[in-house]
Amino acid sequence: MTRSIDAPLLDTVALVTGAGRGIGRGIALDLARHGADVALVDVHRDGIDAVAAEITALGSKATTFVADVSDRAQVFAAVDHAASALGGFDLMVNNAGVALVGPIAEVTPDDLARLWAINVDGVLWGIQAAVAKFLELGNKGRGRISKIVNASSIAGHEGFAMLGPYSATKFAVRALTQAAAKEHAADGITVNAYCPGVVGTDMWVEIDRRFAELTGAAEGETFEKFSATIALGRSQTPEDVAGFVTYLAGPGADYMTGQAGLIDGGMVYR
Repeated sequence: MTRSIDAPLLDTVALVTGAGRGIGRGIALDLARHGADVALVDVHRDGIDAVAAEITALGSKATTFVADVSDRAQVFAAVDHAASALGGFDLMVNNAGVALVGPIAEVTPDDLARLWAINVDGVLWGIQAAVAKFLELGNKGRGRISKIVNASSIAGHEGFAMLGPYSATKFAVRALTQAAAKEHAADGITVNAYCPGVVGTDMWVEIDRRFAELTGAAEGETFEKFSATIALGRSQTPEDVAGFVTYLAGPGADYMTGQAGLIDGGMVYR
């Protein structure tokens, strides 16, 4: 697939964390199809190099940067790289995240520290770095609306058994999204979040495997059980999520801020 004919994101420079696979890859490619140039950030090099080649084939520019989002300095360096390499900065997609499956009673301090550092701290550092760059570049003064889009989840709207701390991190992302939207609206910055459900990615493979270990379910059974509750009758693809993120990034969502939209095929209703 090539760029969209109307290319609503032409002249947009975006950064996507966790861009080497799964939902992050889907988001990066969809942004590029709609005209954006994309900085790809991940803790592993191999995935983002492959995605960069795909973006270049679409006719957009791509650059890559290896960073651990739990490290504030590395996130700021990634944003600096994106702006320098691609000639501007307009959109931050804080997509990187990890899951933790298990009973609340068995969560260890190390488990929680890692989960929180990536899922919550990583989003906070991304918000900080993006806002600082938007202000440095004077985007508002040039009539550009800057955007931050964060990864929450259906587990950010409803706590799920065996996913308690994970759910807590995604509720926290919603809180950061709302607070940042209120703090930075006057700076010409919108902040929203997307909340996927059951997506066929490596993360869900791991979630399913852990449920199998803990409950004795056959591998694949938990994924199918959750998928069976989806009103639209199928599990999600990364492309389903990416289309919503592209909408949030585009001009159609310029008057939307502080929201955490469910994009789950009909599982959780708010």
